[in-house]
Amino acid sequence: MNDDTTSTPQRRVAPPGRRVAQLDETDLAMVDALRADGRLSVRALAEQTHISRANAYARLERLQRDGVITGFTVTVDPDRMGLATSAFVSVSIEQDSWRRVAQGLSEIPGVQRVALVGAEFDILVQVRAHDNHELRDVVLGQIQAVPGVRATRTWLIFDEWETA
Repeated sequence: MNDDTTSTPQRRVAPPGRRVAQLDETDLAMVDALRADGRLSVRALAEQTHISRANAYARLERLQRDGVITGFTVTVDPDRMGLATSAFVSVSIEQDSWRRVAQGLSEIPGVQRVALVGAEFDILVQVRAHDNHELRDVVLGQIQAVPGVRATRTWLIFDEWETA
């Protein structure tokens, strides 16, 4: 790959209704490299994507400014943090309450992900807890207490892994 961003084909990446960033193959390679190791130096990133350091800095800055890269984070092992119990919880809500419910769910300790879905339920939540007792308290005591929540259903996660 070279430093000329106009020589490689552009690819649209964004959900409908949001501003679409124009990404070329070098941009995608940078994002993939950073997803694999968010601690890469710009020098290593430039070497991996076969571009100059100056170009890597400029592209990285543009990817952040355009909202393609929204932050850098650390991946942890929940078991080693003592969060050995996890579950997906489907949540059915009252009509027109999704914003309020999503905000309420996001504030509950142990809730890791909240997704608005198109299914027989409205929201899917991932919860991590120390044990089944804590999971029960999160689901029955906190999630079901959020105003607008009508019903929940819980699926215990036996094992999980991330894919590329």
